[in-house]
Amino acid sequence: MKHNPKHLAWHETLEMHELTAFQANNLMGFKMALGDIQDPQLHSLYIEAIQGVENNLKELLHYFPEAPVGTRKLSEADLTAYYAGHLLGFAKTSVRNYAIAITETATPSLRETLQKQLNKAIELHGKVYYFMYERGLYPSYNLKQLLSNDVKNANKAISL
Repeated sequence: MKHNPKHLAWHETLEMHELTAFQANNLMGFKMALGDIQDPQLHSLYIEAIQGVENNLKELLHYFPEAPVGTRKLSEADLTAYYAGHLLGFAKTSVRNYAIAITETATPSLRETLQKQLNKAIELHGKVYYFMYERGLYPSYNLKQLLSNDVKNANKAISL
């Protein structure tokens, strides 16, 4: 079997998108919070996290030209996309965390509570996703635009 592809596979491109979007969004949040961190040890941990995520993004950005589609430049004047993406990331992670917690739950009443909260997290995720999709902030059916947004957001996060 010959392994000399002309571009990344679709599935790995989508995973790269998820990692890039997640890290760029959190990097912005880390950088915005850095000035508020008073504890020196925690401040150092934030610096370490910022440097590590910046490095991760720089490494991932090298693979975007190998994605099955190209990229284009976008401009955005406000932080709506950032805040919506931050909320979407929270909602998505909540769904995953609740699903994992339920598999570790033996007490019926706790399980019922977690299921109720999982359903609320799923509802929130859907609402935030559709908010973003309707405004063109999450072009989930347009891989070219999705990857272009990732590149823009990663570069914005690195440059803060």
